Amino acid sequence: MRLRSRGARGGSRLFVAYAAASLVPVAVLGVVLVNGYRDDAARQGEEQGRAQAVVIEEMAVAPALEDADLTSGLTVAQRDRLQAATDFAIFHGSVLRMRLRSFTGQVVFSDDGSTAGGIPVSDPAFTTAAVGRTDVAVVADPERGPGEVIRVLQPVVASASGRAIGVLELYLPYESIAARLREQLRITYWRLGAGLVGLYLVLALISWSTTRSLRRYAARQEYEAMHDGLTGLPNRAAFRARAKAALETAPRRGAVTLVDLNHFKEVNDTLGHHAGDELLRVVAHRLVSALRPEDTVTRLGGDEFGLILPGVTPAEAPALLARARDRLTEEVVLDGIPLTIEASFGVAAYPEHGTGVEELLQRADAAMYQGKRGTSGIVVYAGGAVAHPTQWLVVQAELRHALERDELVLHYQPKIRLSDGEICGVEALVRWHHPVRGLLPPADFLPAAEQSGLIQPLTAWVLRRALADQRDWTTAGRSWPVAVNVSARNLDEPDFAGFVAGALAETGTPADQLMLEVTETALAGDTAIATRTVVDLVALGAGVAVDDFGVGYTSLSQLRNIPVSEIKIDRVFVSSLGRDPQSEAIVRSVIELAHGLGCWVTAEGVESPEVRRWLEDAGCDAAQGSLLAPPLTWNDLIESTTGDVRRDLPAVARS
Repeated sequence: MRLRSRGARGGSRLFVAYAAASLVPVAVLGVVLVNGYRDDAARQGEEQGRAQAVVIEEMAVAPALEDADLTSGLTVAQRDRLQAATDFAIFHGSVLRMRLRSFTGQVVFSDDGSTAGGIPVSDPAFTTAAVGRTDVAVVADPERGPGEVIRVLQPVVASASGRAIGVLELYLPYESIAARLREQLRITYWRLGAGLVGLYLVLALISWSTTRSLRRYAARQEYEAMHDGLTGLPNRAAFRARAKAALETAPRRGAVTLVDLNHFKEVNDTLGHHAGDELLRVVAHRLVSALRPEDTVTRLGGDEFGLILPGVTPAEAPALLARARDRLTEEVVLDGIPLTIEASFGVAAYPEHGTGVEELLQRADAAMYQGKRGTSGIVVYAGGAVAHPTQWLVVQAELRHALERDELVLHYQPKIRLSDGEICGVEALVRWHHPVRGLLPPADFLPAAEQSGLIQPLTAWVLRRALADQRDWTTAGRSWPVAVNVSARNLDEPDFAGFVAGALAETGTPADQLMLEVTETALAGDTAIATRTVVDLVALGAGVAVDDFGVGYTSLSQLRNIPVSEIKIDRVFVSSLGRDPQSEAIVRSVIELAHGLGCWVTAEGVESPEVRRWLEDAGCDAAQGSLLAPPLTWNDLIESTTGDVRRDLPAVARS
């Protein structure tokens, strides 16, 4: 409220200043227009006096004088003619005074008979007339007191000879012109005043509209600076400000909670960012509706939300957040696909777990990642027992050094053809010989590589090593194709197919001996670059397999447009064969439809003879799993296949 009032006062001051500033040019414009009218009236009087003087000089004075010499005065006859010619104008007041003067200034004739008066010979106006030009001016009446007259000094030209013989000094009435001017100015003042008032009102309206727009813009900018544009929730800056205020306002007890959505990236990758945006809006609405009015829900960025729960204790927070989690897990349909939202909640209470915003955020973050690792989705910070589980930055730094120090190794898991039990290919699986933590499985470091630029050099290393090993076991008499897993990031590289072609040429491996396995999620987005990369890889002669099929959102109709040669059914369906009719129906349908598309079908995670027999009966082409053969080193793989493959491989698995 204080911010709004302060903004309103600032806008009012701006409006007043703008209105006052616009008044100045309006007033100046009025003065200019009035002065212009005055000047026009004066010019009008002068032009009228000039015209009247010319008429009097040419029609009355010059004919009466004929070729008189004014330096020696006028004859009686000339004076009488001149008197008769000018009496009418003098009598009717169209001429107030008239003097006929020689070039020396002598008055040789006047309307009142006087021979004195008139402007001095040295006056520029007299000089102008003496040289043959008319001088006209509106001046104060020098003889009759207040008022103005039109003074004209007109050269007198003899009608017979056409030469100038003297100067005619006339004083003409200006009052009628002045009266018309006053009336005209009065009307003009009203019109001008009305126009200027209208103009000022328009400018004032414009200034009011502009300042209101500026106030709204400032308010919108202030709102946007503190709110998330997608969900409308307060943003990270607002979260920090409100959390700080909560820590300083009694009662100084409550909890800060971080909420992170699980598997949100898969929604973006498979359904598109528009679906991810809609999911975030749904989450925002559900969190707000599930919590108390006094609680604050903010979006911190990405799929992470921040909650401020004032007045709750560490023991009370889980119950309150359980309601929010139950509300979140209600099914939502995006692009026709039903989804269940899962989230991890990390709670840090104040003052128990900290009294500063940053401290509470760090501990809530640690608790949240503990929830992602464990079975509980809501974790309250518990001191030193809770730690960030992955430490991705450390893992990424160590993995970079692992590539440089050749600490990575490949194990190979055979794919067994179910029709005869023979090895029909092997899959390369990367491991990390960590100098401290020992042999690490892919789950401990591949996510860190996926989140950084390390996935490209890691895939390059795996591909080159796998092709080199394939060349060596081919030399040893085992002509098995090798399968290498590639990431969605690899498919998005503009020239990944060119890199694969270079690696094949470098090792001398035929392209048909390489199978590139891509997860279903990586293909679900069906981006132009990924699709083009798959087409280019197939054009090289390499095979492309869809890994973990069934857990993403790709349909077989999509696969019709992508030239894949193998589909690998995910272990989540395979492991329940023989017990779950739904899984059996799904697997049987995938096998039939994949064969209809001309694809080879491999089942993953085969761990029992019953599952193997079911797959054989269903027409599955190949299988992988601990029942058949575990991942083996290159040497163990060669040694285990020296004798009868069908006899030796299970023995290796049992060992």
